[in-house]
Amino acid sequence: MVHTDGATADVLVAGAGPVGLTAAAELRRRGIACRIVDRLPARLPYAKAVGIQPRTLEIWDRMGFVQAALEAAVHMRGQLTYVNGVEQPRLDMVLPPEVPYRFAALPQYETERIVEEFLVRFGTHIERETELVSFVQDADGVTCRLTGPAGEEEVRTRFLVGCDGAHSIVRKGLGLSFEGGAFPEEFMLADVEVDWDLPYGYAVRAMHHDAGGAVDDVLVCIPLPGSGRYRVSMMVPPELSAAPPQGGDGVVHGLEGARVPELGHIQAVLDRLSPQPVTASAMRWSSVFRISHRLVDRYGDGRVFVAGDAAHIHPPTGAQGMNTGIQDAWNLAWKLALALEGAAAPGLLASYDAERRPVGEEVVGRTVRQAGEGVQADPEDVDELIMRQAQLLVGYRGSPVVQGAEPDGGAGPGPGDRAPDCGGLAADIAAYPLRLYDLLRGREHVLLLFGPGPALDALAEAASAVRGVAAGRVGVCAILAGPASDSESGTGTETRAAAGTGAGSEAGLGRAAPVPVYRDARGEFARMYGVREPTAFVVRPDGYLGARLCPPTASGLAAHFSEVFGS
Repeated sequence: MVHTDGATADVLVAGAGPVGLTAAAELRRRGIACRIVDRLPARLPYAKAVGIQPRTLEIWDRMGFVQAALEAAVHMRGQLTYVNGVEQPRLDMVLPPEVPYRFAALPQYETERIVEEFLVRFGTHIERETELVSFVQDADGVTCRLTGPAGEEEVRTRFLVGCDGAHSIVRKGLGLSFEGGAFPEEFMLADVEVDWDLPYGYAVRAMHHDAGGAVDDVLVCIPLPGSGRYRVSMMVPPELSAAPPQGGDGVVHGLEGARVPELGHIQAVLDRLSPQPVTASAMRWSSVFRISHRLVDRYGDGRVFVAGDAAHIHPPTGAQGMNTGIQDAWNLAWKLALALEGAAAPGLLASYDAERRPVGEEVVGRTVRQAGEGVQADPEDVDELIMRQAQLLVGYRGSPVVQGAEPDGGAGPGPGDRAPDCGGLAADIAAYPLRLYDLLRGREHVLLLFGPGPALDALAEAASAVRGVAAGRVGVCAILAGPASDSESGTGTETRAAAGTGAGSEAGLGRAAPVPVYRDARGEFARMYGVREPTAFVVRPDGYLGARLCPPTASGLAAHFSEVFGS
């Protein structure tokens, strides 16, 4: 056995799929020493998870590599649905104009390539053919045993993150329950080209209902980059059917390597269900897969955590699984980074389970409901359905680390909600309107102070108080209502909040430091955030509101940041 003395990394990530890569990349981006291991010798060339939700693209924007994904992906415009050969109303996946990204499709191996290339920028490479086989944690860290090309290795790390899939060693080692069940049906997956002339960029779902109204045959085709290329899924024919595998951990989920459908199997289903006569060709790969639905009882214990398929598995309906796992990883990574820097409040890491487990529970329940009939099976308003599928309605209201009151009348986001983007922000030097996400990009926690021009000094005082409490870990921007007035022209107040003590500020705050000032020139921020009076918004690194305080006070901001950064 090869022994490694001391801590070789602050965090060990087990599993180098999209979820593990996201966790490692976000930790390295923040300067945290991290190792990532994977038992496979290379990236698998399968288009398994293909849907990229707008919320995931927002995450990649904040991390700094969204452009690579945009250039590699195909725009997912909507879904065409057919029942017993009859076309149903088309679902066009249209989002509000303030949402910066649309739906996309990208083969999983391309997603992994893009995130891995970003990770390599920080000098970290996947340690291939290396597997976590056991671990023991104590009050100060985790002792992990790895097997790899050089034999066995014992690694000491401060935290362990299990992104090692449905059969997770980390989940088993923690003794987490993984309650749920399996679907009796088996499915085929394949990556093929088809020669129909259906509208480009639309998924196709064709179903057959039996006399009792139950679905007894189904075809789902997701567009991929390339001419006429789709990832298709369909029920397994009798000649390929087999009993579920026995033994192991009892979890039946994912691809099987023993049975490989041929192009003829795919063509037979297309002949039955395709809305047009079509020929499949150029099959790149195929497999049989089974689906289970399970959820852990908790997302971590002590210094060890699980994310992605290690924590939740469910039907692929609506492309929710990988995207949910990526958000797990991002939520955990920024909190781990603060903990490793000694800057996290005692309850911050515990909020990972409090925030993400309810999300996993909702996704598992929703995808199980939609498994037979697709995303339109839920009786929601279409606009709300599309926002939910885009994962733009995921939120953390009631989280122990968010603070503040809900907006009056429900207008605008409240504490724990996603911070929406908006346009029309003006600055002196930039000759073009800015978006709010332009201000947030590259920053961690950001305090947004909104108010009318006369509130400038009071807002600057609040900013000064924050800088004292959060020890330089919070960026501050002021957003003033409306365009600059004539009386302000030439004074510099358009771009910098002046030092001084405003009439509305709390006593004893001292003199304020300058803060950048932007104008809500078109009123979009006020409309999107439902605000008229001076208000403080704390935007967390993951793009959610940690606090909404009206009016902003030093004591209120200090109370919130003490839940994040400690005293």
